Amino acid sequence: MKNIIITGTSRGIGYELALQFAKSGYNVLALSRKIPIQFKDIPNIKCLSVDLSSELDLKNVNDFLNKTWKKVDVLIHNAGSLLNKPFAETTQLDFENVYKVNVFGVANLTRVCLPFLQKGSHVVSISSMGGIQGSSKFAGLSAYSSSKGALITLSELLAEEYRAQGISFNVLALGSVNTEMLQEAFPGYEALISATEMSDYIFNFALNGNKFYNGKVLQVSSSTP
Repeated sequence: MKNIIITGTSRGIGYELALQFAKSGYNVLALSRKIPIQFKDIPNIKCLSVDLSSELDLKNVNDFLNKTWKKVDVLIHNAGSLLNKPFAETTQLDFENVYKVNVFGVANLTRVCLPFLQKGSHVVSISSMGGIQGSSKFAGLSAYSSSKGALITLSELLAEEYRAQGISFNVLALGSVNTEMLQEAFPGYEALISATEMSDYIFNFALNGNKFYNGKVLQVSSSTP
């Protein structure tokens, strides 16, 4: 029985992933600020209300792992903050808020989980095509896309640093997925891929991708982005 941690599970891809892993018989620790009421009736989903920028909240994750699981097989960094705003109108606080979730939150949670990761564990970070060097960029996404580029580099470095321990770090750079977060940032835009469809892909990659990849960035998009 593998233990799976997923962030950003209150809606969208993270929500679908938590359900899919649980229905497939895996133990799931669902981390999000808001806890979906649907999860309360599923015995193998444990929920923690977590702000990834809060040291106190991350201590709760550490306490849970120490007392309950003792090991983590898969860690999926899915939580994300998307800001669509002209660069000249952004503030330092705007950038800080996006980076707190998309970069610092990933680093902090990974650090908490490291003692529980072991040979064969897989850490999957969900990035964006906007963070890929040379890809088409969109005006208004300066904070978001630059943070996703930083996430890619962080994952590549961690893959090298923990290669000897047998812990794999990979990144999935997604194109547009029709989630609530996308709709809030780009009202009226309809992406061709649904959250459920993308969840299927990530589910299989998280379980098996580390057999074939480590320190890699896979572009998961039929377009750019």
